[in-house]
Amino acid sequence: MNANTSRQNAAEWDESAQLLSRTARDLPTGRHEYHRERLMAQIHDMQQEERTATAAPAKARRFRLPRPAIALPAMAAAVAGVVVAGLAMSGGGGIQDSGVATGPALTTQIGAATAKGVPQLLDQISLAAADGSHPAVKPGQYIYIESKTADTFLRTVDDKTTVAGHELHRRQVWESPDGTKGWLIDPAVNRGSEGETLSLPDEQGNTPKAYLNSPSYDYLAKLTTDPDELLAKIYKETKGHGNSPDQEAFTTIGDLLGESYPPAELYSALFKAAAKIPGVVVVQDAVDAVGRHGVAVARLDETSGQREEWIFDRKTHVFLGERTVQVRKNNGKDGLIKPGTVIYTSAIMNRGVVDGIKRTP
Repeated sequence: MNANTSRQNAAEWDESAQLLSRTARDLPTGRHEYHRERLMAQIHDMQQEERTATAAPAKARRFRLPRPAIALPAMAAAVAGVVVAGLAMSGGGGIQDSGVATGPALTTQIGAATAKGVPQLLDQISLAAADGSHPAVKPGQYIYIESKTADTFLRTVDDKTTVAGHELHRRQVWESPDGTKGWLIDPAVNRGSEGETLSLPDEQGNTPKAYLNSPSYDYLAKLTTDPDELLAKIYKETKGHGNSPDQEAFTTIGDLLGESYPPAELYSALFKAAAKIPGVVVVQDAVDAVGRHGVAVARLDETSGQREEWIFDRKTHVFLGERTVQVRKNNGKDGLIKPGTVIYTSAIMNRGVVDGIKRTP
């Protein structure tokens, strides 16, 4: 996500997914959008350079996105921009080809939000996280996360833009503690039912290091568990991303809750850090991707009009899943996505430590 676009806008590039077949596939759908936006911005810059170049053709510029990495020369990037447009006109979609059907937009009732009780709720969630069973991951083992996800996006065919949605589907991820070995089964990005490797190095020979927005378990285990220091690190490393520093900090913590496995002390510290972010509210009734009702910790992105919600069991305070809901109307094409539309939803079905790829707890 960059400072000039919202998460929703990037979904218009969904049909270019097949061009990025090796890029950031170990990330959940919601975070793919961040990398798509950055990629498309760089493609645009490269195209501008090519148009204004008066000397000999420039050498191929190479850049790297988070794991797995991709190296894309300037000319290939320019071609990619043309191909993306062609896909949109022809109606060819990478995700649709992968077997996840598109359908009507997902909608929900917009729950009332209040700032009252935020510190108390996050304190209860933090205590529950510290008390929960959370075994350490040993070398040779894998973190397994199974979820159900769906989303809504803008789709353009023959210059006509409509709202569509990817149906609810199962996603399974295995990752080694150091992040260099793994497997993904997700019909939104895999063409075959067996899935594909996430192991490194990638096809370009790159082994990118883990970092805050693409962490491994070993990386998370080394992070500070002091809430103030942790939040300061999050703000520092995400500076310049998102529509505001506060929203990006909230989103970053939410990503760590959804598809990673923070050690117990860090897991608890993340909630204490979130309580210090301005604008955080409570939504008393929120529903995850499989229909489980709970209470949500949420924050509204004032630029996009979307509210990101972390949903917890009302009694046990166990994390159930997350969703992003459009709560304010936008202008232009973005206005096609009406308030009450669920932009992204996910439900955690199983999370644990296993002894091998394709094994389940």
